[in-house]
Amino acid sequence: MEKLLANQFALVTGASSGIGYGVAKALADAGASVALNYHSHAESAEKLADEINQSGGVAIAVKADVSNPADVDAMFEACRARFGTLDIVVANSGLQKDSAFAEMTLEDWQTVLATNLTGQFLTAQAAVKEFRRRGPTSVSKAVGKIICMSSVHEVIPWAGHVNYAASKGGIQMFMKSLAQEVAPERIRVNSLAPGAIRTQINRDAWDTSAARDKLLELIPYGRVGEVEDIGKAAVWLASDESDYVVGTTLFVDGGMTLYPGFADNG
Repeated sequence: MEKLLANQFALVTGASSGIGYGVAKALADAGASVALNYHSHAESAEKLADEINQSGGVAIAVKADVSNPADVDAMFEACRARFGTLDIVVANSGLQKDSAFAEMTLEDWQTVLATNLTGQFLTAQAAVKEFRRRGPTSVSKAVGKIICMSSVHEVIPWAGHVNYAASKGGIQMFMKSLAQEVAPERIRVNSLAPGAIRTQINRDAWDTSAARDKLLELIPYGRVGEVEDIGKAAVWLASDESDYVVGTTLFVDGGMTLYPGFADNG
């Protein structure tokens, strides 16, 4: 049976760990050739690229700081040099620098916004330019697909994390406005919004029974998410199975955005 993303080329930013790692692996398993972007963890990105190549797929690891325009340009040039073009771009790179608001430094505010929001702007802008340069192909109904990585915190406030929540709220309107602008060119733009996913960045929230039980109070479905949950959703959004899905945030959160604290009338 033909794989959903056969003969397509994908770039995943922030693919050296966590959700990006899981998304890149899922795209490769679905038949795409994948460029794995990393900023500072070359070993894990190269390890995943080796695993994909040894299993019969095609993958490369590409270093870039997505908040740096020159790095983003070089990253896309490296993808063109290896693949010729890109069909799918997942703007996933993100980080947290948490603190109470009054103690938050300007540097921590700017660093989070630079990667989480400006990084998605630069990545998506380069993707649109590449899709326009290459034009329609026979491998997909869309000329190109962009998936922004958001979070449940594009709609759920998060005290102590105002920089992160602001970046994800910004992604919501960035994605929708971009989708509206480029949809007439058959470029599809959507977002994924993970809830609580079991990664190293939030290990303290699930690594002990007490922490996990507290976290599960926020998840009606009764389990912590896995990176594979996000990977499967990314494959669907990148495929022709979702060709009529445009400008939508797909929440993959076990029901966290249902505000379970109000299940018994608050």
